[in-house]
Amino acid sequence: MPSLKTDILIAGGGPAGVPCAVAAAREGAKVILVQDRPMLGGNASSEVRMHIVGADAFGGRELEVEAREGGLLEEFRLQQCVENPQRSATLLDLGLYNLVRNEPNITLLLNTTLVGAECDGKRIHRARAVRHGTEETFEIEAAAFVDCTGDGRLGLEAGAAFVQGREERERFGEQHAQARADKKTLGSSLLYQARQHLQPMPFAPPSWARKFTAEDLRLRLRIDEPSHEDGLEYGFWWAEWGGELDTIADNERIRDELLAILFGVWDFIKNSGRFPQSANWALDWFGWVPGKRESRRFLGRHVLTEADVLRASVHPDSIAYGGWPIDLHPPAGVDATDESPCRHIHVPNLYGIPLRCCMARDIDNLYFAGRNLSASHVAFASTRVMGTCAAVGQGLGTAVALAVRESLDPEALIAAAPRIQQRLLRQDAFLPGVAHNDPDDLAPRARIQADSERPGASSAEVCSGYTRSTHGPGGTAPDQTVPGLHRWMSQSLPATLALSWEEPVKARAIQIIFDTGLHRILTHSQSDKLTARMIWGRPQPETVRDYDVEIHMNNQWETVTQQRGNFQRRNFLPLDPDREFTRLRIHVLATQGLDHARICEVRVLS
Repeated sequence: MPSLKTDILIAGGGPAGVPCAVAAAREGAKVILVQDRPMLGGNASSEVRMHIVGADAFGGRELEVEAREGGLLEEFRLQQCVENPQRSATLLDLGLYNLVRNEPNITLLLNTTLVGAECDGKRIHRARAVRHGTEETFEIEAAAFVDCTGDGRLGLEAGAAFVQGREERERFGEQHAQARADKKTLGSSLLYQARQHLQPMPFAPPSWARKFTAEDLRLRLRIDEPSHEDGLEYGFWWAEWGGELDTIADNERIRDELLAILFGVWDFIKNSGRFPQSANWALDWFGWVPGKRESRRFLGRHVLTEADVLRASVHPDSIAYGGWPIDLHPPAGVDATDESPCRHIHVPNLYGIPLRCCMARDIDNLYFAGRNLSASHVAFASTRVMGTCAAVGQGLGTAVALAVRESLDPEALIAAAPRIQQRLLRQDAFLPGVAHNDPDDLAPRARIQADSERPGASSAEVCSGYTRSTHGPGGTAPDQTVPGLHRWMSQSLPATLALSWEEPVKARAIQIIFDTGLHRILTHSQSDKLTARMIWGRPQPETVRDYDVEIHMNNQWETVTQQRGNFQRRNFLPLDPDREFTRLRIHVLATQGLDHARICEVRVLS
C-alpha cells in the first residue's frame, strides 16, 4: 500500500479543485490532487460538457461593469479561446491537464477515488484513496485536506456536519425559501451534441425512451425562437430530473431516466413534425455522466444566505465573489410541466464570499470549495455555477497554502484574511471593495508618465489599486466601489508608459495586467448561439500583443524583455534582483485589435 505525504490533499479535480490545487502550488505548497475520473473538469469536462458561467451572468458594459472572473479562470479561458478555436471538448480536458501537469508542486492521481479518512480529535490525520485500474490503495498524510468533490465525499468520511435539501423560510429569514423544509434538491441533466448532414437523418428512439407531447414541453423547448440560445447543435440544460430523489444514492437510476428523457426530447424534435429544420440533423454525442447540480452542503464557520447575496454583505475575510442570479429549478425537472424550468432572482451587485464558508466548523484542517461550500439552498443557487466555484477554489487554495506554511489555526487563518486578499489581488483575482495594497510593490512610489493618455485614463491609473471598472448598475455595490476606468489608455500606437524613482531600486519581477475585455462573456461552449456572442478563436482585441520593457541603469537604457504575440491578461516578467535601476518604461508596439494601448496595472516587485 503506497504511503504518500504532502502539505495539502485536494479531493476533486473539477472547476473548484483545479484552481485550488494550482493556486496552492504556485504559493509553494506541495499538493496531491485526487480525481475519480480519467480527466479533469467535472461538469465542464468532455464527459458532461456544460459551459462555465459565473458572475458575468449575461455580460456587462465596457469600461463600466467588468464582472468576468479574473485570475486562474481568466488565464485558462484566454488559453482555450486562442488554442482551441474549434471548441473541442477533449482539448478542454487537455488544457486543464496541462495546467496541472505544468505545476511541479502538484502530484495528480487520476482515476482515483477517496474512500476514507482518519481523524485524531478535531483534525484529519490521513485519507485513503483507491485506484482500481492499477489495483492500488493510497494512504495519504497531509497537513490540510480540501474537499472539492461536489458530493462532499472527503468531508463525509471525516464526519463533518452537512445538510441536504431546502431549508424552511424561517431558518434564515429567506423570502425565496420554502415554507417548509424538505430533502429535495436541484436535479441533474444529460447534455447532447448534434450535427447537420447533407441528407435526411432518420431517428428511431429506444423502446424505453420517454414520449413527450407539445404540451409537456411548452415551457421548455424553444429552438424555433430565433432569439433563444437553444439550438439543435447542443442541449438541453432544462432536460433535468432527479431532484426529488437522493442525487447521490439514486444517481444510477437518475442516469437511466435522464437517458430516457434525452432520447424522448430528441424523438419529439425529429419525429413530431413540428421542427422540419431538424430533418438533416443527427445526434453526434450524448453524455453518460449526469451533470449534477446539488447534493451535500457542508456547515462551515459561516453559512452564506440569501441576504448575503442580495445585499452584497461586506465580509472582512472575502476570498472570492459571485454574481450569477439565484437560479432555482423545480426538483421534479421535466415532470414539472406547469412550472418554468428555472426561476432567476436578480442579484443586484457582485457579492463577496467569505473564507469562513470554506472552513469546517467541526474539523480544524478540513476545507471545502465548489458546490459543497457552506450556504443555504437559496444562496447556493447563485454560488453553485462553475465560474464562481473556480473563483472560490483559487481563493481557498491561496488561503490553505498560507495556513500550512505558517501553521495557522482556524482563528489565526481568518485573522490573516487581509494578507490572503492581497495575495489574490496579485494573482489578478477580484474582490469587491478590496484595493491593492502590496508592500512589495515599488510602482506606487514612482513618478508615472506616458507619452499620451485619454481623459479619465491617465498613466497614474496603473496604480489606482483596482484593475477593472465595476461602478455601473449590476457591478459592485456603491459602498464597495471606487468609480473610474482603472487603466491607462493611450491616444494611439506605439505608446510608452514610464516609471521613475528618485533613488535606485532593485526588483525581482514586473507584473503587468492588460485589458482583456472583462465586460464580455467568454467561455468554452458547444452552443453556437452562445459562442456567437463572444470573440472566440482569436485573442481579445483590447489585449496588448507586442511590447518591450526597458530599464535605465549606468546612464543607458537596456531592454530586459521583448514580448511578442501576447494574449494573456496577466504577464509576470522576472528580473535580475541584484541590478539597480532608476527608470523603467514599457513600449507598447501593437495590440490584438485596438488602435491604442490599455494597461490596467503595473507592479514592480521588490
